[in-house]
Amino acid sequence: MSELSFQPEDYQAFGRYLEDRCGLVLGDNKDYLVANRLNRLMAELSVATLKDLISRADSHSGSPLRERIIDAMTTNETMWFRDTYPFNMLSQVILPELGQRRLSQLRIWSAACSTGEEAYSIAIAVREFQQANAGVLPSTVQIIATDIDTTVLNQAKSASYDGKSLVRGISDGRRQRFFERIDDQWTLKPEVSQLVKFQPLNLKQSYNALGKFDVIFCRNVLIYFSSELKRDIVTRMVTSLNPGSYLFMGAAEAPTSYCDDFTMLRGKPGVAYQLKKA
Repeated sequence: MSELSFQPEDYQAFGRYLEDRCGLVLGDNKDYLVANRLNRLMAELSVATLKDLISRADSHSGSPLRERIIDAMTTNETMWFRDTYPFNMLSQVILPELGQRRLSQLRIWSAACSTGEEAYSIAIAVREFQQANAGVLPSTVQIIATDIDTTVLNQAKSASYDGKSLVRGISDGRRQRFFERIDDQWTLKPEVSQLVKFQPLNLKQSYNALGKFDVIFCRNVLIYFSSELKRDIVTRMVTSLNPGSYLFMGAAEAPTSYCDDFTMLRGKPGVAYQLKKA
C-alpha cells in the first residue's frame, strides 16, 4: 500500500473539517498521522485526495463515512486504573464523603471512555468500596460511559479483554475476583459490567440528556481541543455536576484554567476538583 501525500490546502481543509465535526485540533505537520490513520480507508474507497474524501463524506446526510473518518482519527489510548491516584482518591476520599450525604443514587460519568477500561476500573473501585463498607453507598449506582467512536464503544460493551490488556493495570487478585476466563478472553463478571452503560456522545454536543452526576472523569481529553472548546466543555460540565460534586482531569489539564467554579482537592499524589456549593 503506497504512502499518501497531501496538498497543503487539502490538509488545512481536512483540519477544519475535523475540528468542526468533533473538536479535534489537528495542528501543523501532522501529515504523517493523517496518512497513517486514513491510508486503509482511502484505499478501500479508491479516494485519492482528502478533498474528495471530505466531499464524499458530506454528500449524504448522516453518512456513515463521517463516523468512520472520526473513528480513524480519534486517539484511543487507555489502560486499567490509569495513573492509579484518581481511583485511590475515589475510593479513599470521594466515595466516603458522598456516602455521608445519603444520596438516593450515585452517578458517575466516564467521558471519552474508549474501549471501556476507565469506566470498568471505576466500577471495580466502587464494588471494592461497597464490599468493605456495606450500606454506605446508595443501592443504585450508575456509571455512564461515552465516546464519539462507536467502534471502541462496541468493544467496550462486550466487557471482554485479552490477557495483554489486563497486564496493563489489573492485579492478579482483581483479575481472579472480577473476571471470568472464556477461551482466550477475560470477561468482566456481571456485578461489575452491569454498573456501566455505554452510549455515543460527541463532547461538542449537549450533555442535558445525560442528567446530573456526582463524579465526572474527563481525563487526557481536552489536550486535543482548542482553548475555546476546552472552555465550552468545562463550562457545560459544571452544569452536569451536582453542587459539591467532583471532576477528575488529566495531569496536564485543570478546569480552574477556564472557570472559577472549582476548588482543588489535593491527594497523595494527584488532584481532583470539587464544584463549589452554591
